[in-house]
Amino acid sequence: MNKKSQNGPAFDLIDRKILAALRDDGRLTTQALAEKVGLSPSPCWTRVKRLEESGAIEKYVALLDHKALGYNNIVFVEITLDKHDDKVLDQCGEALSRAPEVVEAHLVTGEYDYLAKVVVSGTDHYERFLRGTIYRIPGVRQTRTTFGLRALKRTLSVDPLKVVG
Repeated sequence: MNKKSQNGPAFDLIDRKILAALRDDGRLTTQALAEKVGLSPSPCWTRVKRLEESGAIEKYVALLDHKALGYNNIVFVEITLDKHDDKVLDQCGEALSRAPEVVEAHLVTGEYDYLAKVVVSGTDHYERFLRGTIYRIPGVRQTRTTFGLRALKRTLSVDPLKVVG
């Protein structure tokens, strides 16, 4: 586990099994996790702690169903800024990070500068979000909106047993 590749830490098969199991169920007990990956509890716990300390396990979360919470629409917002200096980029990034409707935001390359994934209850909610949040960010020149029709895949991370760099 202490070996590093050019792209970061190298994980052995047991580490990847632990990561995959926790990705699927972050509430597994150490005992259940150990049984799943073929270790006794103590070495399993030690590996989990090392994975947490290395940053491979960033945090444990619950994946919420937006529709069950009343947020029926996923919206992708492409945001173009009028300038690309640090101040304008930082202000936009900070505003997106603070907005409760934004569940993901990325600084990107290409035709626009930021891509935000937003959850809203409907078009009225989206209009309020657009006017009350996005249009108030200094330097926003233009936005383009795409409403998602249906989620085809929804995970929080790659499967470490299937995607090996």
